[in-house]
Amino acid sequence: MSFHDKVIYQVYPKSFYDSSGNGIGDLRGIIEKVPYIASLGVDMVWLNPFFVSPQNDNGYDIANYYEVDPEMGTMADAEELIAALGREGIGVMFDMVLNHVSTEHEWFQRALAGEKEYQDFFYLRPAQADGSLPTNWESKFGGPCWSQFGNTDLYYMHLYDVTQADLNWHNPRVREELFKVVNFWKDKGVRGFRFDVLNVIGKAEELRDATPGENDKLIYTDTERVHPWVQELHRATFGDTEGTVTVGEMSSTTIDSSVHYTNPANEELDMVFSFHHLKVDYDGAEKWSAVPFDFMALKGLLTDWAVGIQAGGGWQASFWNNHDQPRAINRFGDVERYHAESATMLAAAVHLTRGTPYIYQGEEIGMVDPVYSSMANYVDVESHNAFDILRARGVSEDEAFRIVTKKSRDNSRTPMQWDASEFAGFSQVKPWLMPTSQTEINVEREEAEGVILPFYRELVRLRHEMPLIAEGSYEPFAREHESVYGFVREHEGQRLLVLCNFYGEDAAVHLPAEFAAGSVLLCNYKNEPALDAATDAGTLTLRPYEAVAVLAG
Repeated sequence: MSFHDKVIYQVYPKSFYDSSGNGIGDLRGIIEKVPYIASLGVDMVWLNPFFVSPQNDNGYDIANYYEVDPEMGTMADAEELIAALGREGIGVMFDMVLNHVSTEHEWFQRALAGEKEYQDFFYLRPAQADGSLPTNWESKFGGPCWSQFGNTDLYYMHLYDVTQADLNWHNPRVREELFKVVNFWKDKGVRGFRFDVLNVIGKAEELRDATPGENDKLIYTDTERVHPWVQELHRATFGDTEGTVTVGEMSSTTIDSSVHYTNPANEELDMVFSFHHLKVDYDGAEKWSAVPFDFMALKGLLTDWAVGIQAGGGWQASFWNNHDQPRAINRFGDVERYHAESATMLAAAVHLTRGTPYIYQGEEIGMVDPVYSSMANYVDVESHNAFDILRARGVSEDEAFRIVTKKSRDNSRTPMQWDASEFAGFSQVKPWLMPTSQTEINVEREEAEGVILPFYRELVRLRHEMPLIAEGSYEPFAREHESVYGFVREHEGQRLLVLCNFYGEDAAVHLPAEFAAGSVLLCNYKNEPALDAATDAGTLTLRPYEAVAVLAG
């Protein structure tokens, strides 16, 4: 398939490069950095939303789908960016937020003004007979997911922030309006679409409470209504356009559902983002906790999803990082003792597996979570809500802050570190969010003497040049090993073994004869293992955070 050999680079515009000197990244800033993006060899750039927005959820609260937020630039800038990337052979993927709109959006404002037609655009419900809210569901940002609708006796649903009103996809007019949005940008040359929280659009018309002990998210996530609507989206927008790449962000999804979304026969999406592997450092199901990651759970999830998606003829996005996740290197690596090794090992695990790899800005230079001293340093609404909830539960201020430092979405939203200057070469003035590690970690230094950036470029090249990596099958390897994640890729008789040591101690792995007699394709240490000499009776010892890819002999 056309997207199997692609690599996609995610740009968070607010934090990429500030061209206007106001401390906030913008579209012209991205245009100025097109040569750098092109130097990575990537095929497409996914841009987080830069549409008109009050920015209560960093642009995912859209007030106008058809206009660029003045803080980010102009429509002419957007068109120039699409063209500039296009000249480098790089496509553009836009973020489509179709589950909800800002309460400042014209549709919601007209609904508030009493227009029945627009009231049907939203989930408006009266209180229950006992006076309680329409359902007992929780907002994903904390607190109830219902708020009073103006001065009426009705409540509107917001699964996310109180300023993000969920759209009623049961209304054909809503779907028609949203499809117009996608086609508007498609007509401007956009060939990639990332659909935000797409699998929660399928709420029922008749809503019900979660029963005691029931997870309310399962009531409205991945319901049977979603697939026909995604198929309708496919038919009405991108389905007939050659070279389009689509990915759905799927919250709390399953392997079976993801196969359904991505099997080409169903004509829905090319691939999905699922997040189960990024919950292995949760205490139970609680994100806002600070516990070590569970490696065996991580390996099991990576393996089960790769095997399951493959068996169903589907495809997945392969990634560690994005704008909503703390930096993976802090979660699964050792940033103090094995910074470069951790970064490159994690990269190998993503780029050599079956699936389309995504690189989040700064990942390719080994950017880490910021080191902040107080909640005042954080901007993210979810982080502040979580801190307040933790304190209300009796968690001490210091512990609540420690937990936020581990899990805040702002960890990945700090400005791209271009150089070692005070504001990391991102801006001439104090940025909207401060960088803290730019003196050691920045593009300028990586280009001059680094090992992480060259390693990423090599991974991109290999996917482009080796059908074994782009198209090969996936087979688990050494599944019970307590510190090594391994898998075999196979294509037209070629076989590749990938081994990744997730710990800071040596790890011995038994090599089958075909690989003991093979050759090293890639290693994240300068002195790669010599298979003929270093393998004692077929045993390869991986160094701390070492990644090795071995072609069968």
